[in-house]
Amino acid sequence: MIDFTDTADVVAPQLLGAVIHRGDVAIRLTEVEAYLGTGDPASHSYKGPTPRCATMFGPPSRLYVYASYGIHRAGNLVCSPEGIGSGVLLRAGEVLSGWDEVRSRRGERAEDAGLARGPGNLGSALGLSLEDDGAPLGQFGPGRSAEFFLEPPLRRVESVRGRRIGISRNVDAPLRFWIPGDPTVSSPRTRRTAPA
Repeated sequence: MIDFTDTADVVAPQLLGAVIHRGDVAIRLTEVEAYLGTGDPASHSYKGPTPRCATMFGPPSRLYVYASYGIHRAGNLVCSPEGIGSGVLLRAGEVLSGWDEVRSRRGERAEDAGLARGPGNLGSALGLSLEDDGAPLGQFGPGRSAEFFLEPPLRRVESVRGRRIGISRNVDAPLRFWIPGDPTVSSPRTRRTAPA
């Protein structure tokens, strides 16, 4: 079990290899980024609660969904105790099931490894919308009732960490985590600071 009351930098590497489910779609997470709340200038929650990022300050183990560049829907998993405002951005993953649904959302031309590469593409593969903001994340198993489920990895996978990408503030913080050598991971795939 992953404890989402931990800080995002602790939760993030534990999510690698986990599978997020929505309906028939299942995506194994291969790349994530941690955002540490009001102490992290790159975080949406840096300036405190706003209507856009209120979910980040709510209970952990929920989805924070936002519009990226006005067209993409990116998803984060809220971490830390309520009121902290930290989360883990879902950056990339490997589609395991629900191929037809994912392809209808992403288009026929996308290569298999690129279907959920990048936060917007992963959000599209899951069919995320702004209405999903605040949705609870259930734990995978019998009797499930939530729309989104997380199946933790059977064992911890090898991972590395490095600088986050696609941001303009606090860029040197080594808060991006990924599975080395995985073709679904965003570029650059080799720049790293240390094993995670």
